[in-house]
Amino acid sequence: MKTDKKLQDESFRDSIATIKDGKRNWIFAQKPKGPLYNKRTILSLVYLVVFFTLPFIKVDGDPLFLINIPERKFILFGAIFWPQDIFLFVLGMLVFIVFIVLFTVIFGRVFCGWACPQTIFMEMVFRKIEYWFEGDASHQKALNKQPWNFNKILKRGGKTTTFFLVSFIIANTFLAYIISLDELLLMYQQGLAANMGTFISLLIFTTIFFLVYLWFREQVCIVVCPYGRLQGVLLDKNSIVVAYDYIRGEPRSKFKKNEEQPKGDCIDCAQCVKVCPTGIDIRNGTQLECVNCTACIDACDHMMEGVGREKGLIRFDSEKGIADKEKLKLTGRMIAYSAVLLVLLGVLVTLLVSRTDVETTILRTPGMLYQDQPNNKITNLYNVKFVNKTHNNINVVLKLESHKGEIRLVGADNIVVENQSLGGAIFFVELDKNDVKERKTDITIGIYSNNEKLESIEVHFLGPFKINPK
Repeated sequence: MKTDKKLQDESFRDSIATIKDGKRNWIFAQKPKGPLYNKRTILSLVYLVVFFTLPFIKVDGDPLFLINIPERKFILFGAIFWPQDIFLFVLGMLVFIVFIVLFTVIFGRVFCGWACPQTIFMEMVFRKIEYWFEGDASHQKALNKQPWNFNKILKRGGKTTTFFLVSFIIANTFLAYIISLDELLLMYQQGLAANMGTFISLLIFTTIFFLVYLWFREQVCIVVCPYGRLQGVLLDKNSIVVAYDYIRGEPRSKFKKNEEQPKGDCIDCAQCVKVCPTGIDIRNGTQLECVNCTACIDACDHMMEGVGREKGLIRFDSEKGIADKEKLKLTGRMIAYSAVLLVLLGVLVTLLVSRTDVETTILRTPGMLYQDQPNNKITNLYNVKFVNKTHNNINVVLKLESHKGEIRLVGADNIVVENQSLGGAIFFVELDKNDVKERKTDITIGIYSNNEKLESIEVHFLGPFKINPK
């Protein structure tokens, strides 16, 4: 959004706020406060409680949530997923991407400011620690300019040590999501020497979190995260973003008490710039650095109240809404994204509901033909593999459903598949020769457990090659 007078300096779009003259420009954000910040704080507290407590919650002895990439085992809200379910993850990621696209088209980058883990940890954890040790922005700037003395060493040392300890706690929690809390505790019990790989992983995670929040900070959102750069493609004039009402605010002028000002409502106090964690001026319009944290809205509303003017000079709105004073309307693009999202959600839900707890694969033993047996019988040899996705051991029974015949296990009396593991067996299917009229005959084998049918599988039964007479 631009003012009619074109008084803005567009050079701000040639660089980012955190870099000036090829060097790092450190952002000292003023401590925000206000109704929206309070709501963000409550939401962040809920998020942090969930993040740090989930690894402790178990279902039937397993974590409620586990992303064990090394062992290719995934548990989501108690349901166990194996590599055979990878298509569900792919579909789930597609649904998530479409949701993010749709959400951004309508609401801009509000996810970044209110729900992104990077922002929550940076603004609601590490930034608060920084305020506690070094004070608000003005004190931080003064401390930064001071020579190294006892006071500076004490404050910077205390902050840095606390940052590392918090990063260590986050890394432990993050690792618990990957290898489970039990494995993590086992590492501490057995000692680091016996679990060097896990310990090195913990140090790597701790170092990454520490450097991100101590040094890299808001540049993750600006430089690394691709989502911010997608805004240029996803946003349009109807998208809801944190926006400055330039029609009402311009031309700016300093506030003077008891003096009528025919000019705009913006008093040019720059409070919106001082509280911005990425160092931008929202009055320049929508920028990729803006994470929609709403700190500028709280700051501006506070100033408007102080000078007796209407709040909402900076607010959630669309460019079209500000220019034409129109409310949000559904566009064709919003409807199209919503339709695609509903279809993908429907497919995902259907697959999740129809997903079986035991996955079975039956194949004829490679290289084996049929075998002639006494009493005009014929047999084929098969391999069966099971994936038990449940928390309990199961007894499996194979039944021939399509033909009269018999199934005989090789080297076992029954099939037991342990919980969360793979199992298998070798078995013969025996049929009467009179029932095998083709070279390949389709037969159906039922998979049962506790007299409950789990699924039916169709396989080929190989018979003698027959020449049809002319």
